[in-house]
Amino acid sequence: MKRTAIIGGGIAGLSAAFYLEKARRSGAEIEWTLFERSNRLGGVIKTEHRDGFVLEAGPDSFLTIKPDGAQLCRDLGIGDQLIGSNDAERKTYILVKDRLVPMPDGLQFMVPTRVWPMVTTPLFSWRAKLGMAAEFLGLRGAGRQCQHEDESVADFVQRHFGRQMVERVAEPLLAGVYGGNADNLSVHAVLPRFVEMEREHGSLVRASLHSLRQTQKKAAKGNGTGTGAHPQPLFTSLRNGVQQMVDALVSQLPEGSLRLDQERISLRRAGSQWQVNTAGEKFDAVVLAVPAQASAALVEPIQPKLAPLLRKISYTSSAAVVLAYDRAELPPGHGILVPASEGRTMLACTFVHNKFQHRAPEGAALLRCFISSARVPNLSDYSDEVLQTMMQNELKEILGLSSTPRFIRVFRWACALPQYQTGHLERVAEMETLLHELPGLHIAGNSLYGIGIPDCIRSARKAVDEITSSVLQPAAV
Repeated sequence: MKRTAIIGGGIAGLSAAFYLEKARRSGAEIEWTLFERSNRLGGVIKTEHRDGFVLEAGPDSFLTIKPDGAQLCRDLGIGDQLIGSNDAERKTYILVKDRLVPMPDGLQFMVPTRVWPMVTTPLFSWRAKLGMAAEFLGLRGAGRQCQHEDESVADFVQRHFGRQMVERVAEPLLAGVYGGNADNLSVHAVLPRFVEMEREHGSLVRASLHSLRQTQKKAAKGNGTGTGAHPQPLFTSLRNGVQQMVDALVSQLPEGSLRLDQERISLRRAGSQWQVNTAGEKFDAVVLAVPAQASAALVEPIQPKLAPLLRKISYTSSAAVVLAYDRAELPPGHGILVPASEGRTMLACTFVHNKFQHRAPEGAALLRCFISSARVPNLSDYSDEVLQTMMQNELKEILGLSSTPRFIRVFRWACALPQYQTGHLERVAEMETLLHELPGLHIAGNSLYGIGIPDCIRSARKAVDEITSSVLQPAAV
């Protein structure tokens, strides 16, 4: 019987437990126990329901293009609860000199793929637009395409499209995802596809246009109409909120294997096994599904070279201020991004009721403002009341929104988002080498390979596949 300890009860730890339990029920000789420090499961995934509004304290969705999130939901039997974002109404505004400027059509993340919207948009100066044309012609941007050293996202984008693209698009987009700074984030870790595009085509514009043509050809061939298939939504969520996924996971796991309020967890080697001192039990494998700093503290007595590498992964803290309105006059679209150059506290504001269905009563509005310690270093010093007032003031100044909210909720997450800084993948490779010296020890979650829900699930499945590879019965394969 192979026994596994899972440390951490967020989406990665719960996913590992689910797939281990699935293997056990299929005949694998496996036992597992999950240890969670707090008194609840789900980590940063938390949904509240109030007066017909669906409030997300953490992530409100996941990228549809990454399949692991939707696949887990189907495996849980809640695939029919998946909902896509309302992309027909998707419009994002960038705040530029206190004016809301729509992100132009055809701008794929930061790569222009349509000429006329880029020519006419007031988002960029004519000098910046000429620089984008030069990128398409191969006159800028490809200076490092044959080199393999890492660089920051800001440096990468600036080489191709200039500083204005960094400040007005790349920085606010990435701040809304990572809660960090494009000047520090690793392009190899955060935008690996763009690095590949540069390597293959030199110009990111030419690469994107080539990819778009290939996608259209495949879609047209697939449906036989020549008009292309209906595109999949950019984001996916669940009808009753993302916590529906967590609730489904917990409902399918044996209660006796879930141990909450485990405040003092330590790890040590016991011959060829692992001992979790909280329980005093020995295990053949351990899945660390906790933030990098917590993993570092656990492995330091065992592998002192691994702990400093984990500690090099810094984190930002965040706050989400959710405001519910019975009625609010807002521009159409999904929300606004606020560049750091605007001097605002808010990084972004999502018009939740427009982004997804089933999030607010008919005619009502639900807004979610995002704040990060990357922009407000002393974020933890601000009271909930101060944050509420700050967001209401900024919404009034930016959107002209002076209505009194029906209610406001503030959600806080300390050390929520890892920062994949320049050189991250090189450090990960070094960690993987050290982990090979510790048979049975696995790291899952958002510390190493991606911060989104599908990334966490994929890392958990990888750990489970390695654990079960030697014990699966033929009937279960």
